[in-house]
Amino acid sequence: MAFCIVAGCLLVAGLQPRTVSGLALPLTSARSAPASAAPAPAPSAPTSRLARPGDCASLVDGLDVRGQVAQLVIVGVSGDNPAATVSLVRDHQVGGIFIGGNATALLKDRSLAAVQAVARVPVAVSVDEEGGRVQRIDDLDGDLPSARTMAATKSPDEVRALAAERGRQLRARGVTVDFAPDTDVTDAPDDDVIGDRSFSPDPARVKTYAKAFAAGLRDAGVQPVLKHFPGHGHGSGDSHKGTVVTPPLDRLRAVDLVPYRGLADYGPVAVMVGHLDVPGLTDGVPASVSPAAYRLLRGEFGFTGPVVTDDLGAMKAITAQYSLPEAVLKALQAGADEALWSSGGRVDAVLDRLVTAVQAGELPKARVQESVARVLRGKGLC
Repeated sequence: MAFCIVAGCLLVAGLQPRTVSGLALPLTSARSAPASAAPAPAPSAPTSRLARPGDCASLVDGLDVRGQVAQLVIVGVSGDNPAATVSLVRDHQVGGIFIGGNATALLKDRSLAAVQAVARVPVAVSVDEEGGRVQRIDDLDGDLPSARTMAATKSPDEVRALAAERGRQLRARGVTVDFAPDTDVTDAPDDDVIGDRSFSPDPARVKTYAKAFAAGLRDAGVQPVLKHFPGHGHGSGDSHKGTVVTPPLDRLRAVDLVPYRGLADYGPVAVMVGHLDVPGLTDGVPASVSPAAYRLLRGEFGFTGPVVTDDLGAMKAITAQYSLPEAVLKALQAGADEALWSSGGRVDAVLDRLVTAVQAGELPKARVQESVARVLRGKGLC
C-alpha cells in the first residue's frame, strides 16, 4: 500500500498538477497518452492507456475485495459539511465523491486537502461544472456561460481558454473531475432538460466545441467526462422524473452518436452513460444498466477509458425500478467502471452488496479488477 501513502502525500503537499491519461494528479513526472485512431463504425483503436493489460495489476492486488469495490463508487456529499466528507472517506475509502448543489464550504479553506489526507488511495473529487444552469463555483469564481451561449459567441480556441481558466479555478479548490462537457445534440428550448446545455443541434459543431472544452479542462489538470451516452438530446423527457426513451438506434447513429465517433480525437476523457431506453439497443432497460449499451461504447466506438453512470440515487428512471445497492450492482455487472449516486448515504449497504456479489460470483472478480485498473489509471497512479 506504499503507493497510496505516497500519492496521498503528494496531493496534500500541493505539488503542481501534471496532465496524465485521465485525471491529472500532482505527480512528479508527466506521462503522455499514446496517439490512437477510432474509425467508425467498425471497432476502433483503444482510446486509453489501458490497452496494456495488467500494468495496474500489482496496485489492484494491493486492495482487498472491499477496497476494490469501494474504488468503483462515487458518492454524493454535501458541500456545507466538510467534516462529514472527511468521515465518509476515512471510514469507507471510496474511490470518488461528487459535490452537487450550491453550498461551497467544501470548496474553500483547503477542506478537500483534509479529505485527501485520510484517503489511502487519492479520491477523485467531481462536480458538474458545465456553465449556465449547471455550475457549482459561480458564487466563488464568477459565472460561466451555457454551452449554447459559448458556441454562439466564441470560437473553439476561446472556449478552450475559458474552460482552462475554469479548470484552474476548480483544480485550485481540489476538484479533479468535471462531469462536462455535455455532448448531447438538440435544438430544444433553453430550459428543456438538455436545452442550452447542448452546444448545438449540429452534431459536428457539438463535437468541435466539446473537444475544445475538454481540452481546456485537461490543460488545467481536470478530467473531462463526456455525457450522456448514447445521446439524451432527442429523448422523450427527463430521467430525474421517469423513463426517457430515445429515437431508435439507427437514428441515434445518424445524429446523437456522431459526437462519439473518433473518441480518440478528444484525448483522454471519461464517458458518462445516461438512463436512456434506446429502441433496438437496450430493450426497455436504461442504458446505464444495460450490457448492450456498454458493448456499443466499448466495441463500435472503441472506448477503453473510464465509464461512469449517471446518478443512480436520485433519478426515477432508476429508483422506480431498483434499490440503490441493486442499481449499483447492475451497473457494474453491465460494464460501468464507476457507479454514481448524488444523494449520498447507504455506503455500507452498497459495499456489502458488492462484496457479497463478488464472493458469490454474481460480479466476476476479473470484471471488478478491470474496472479498478481503469479507475487507478484515471487517477494517474499506474
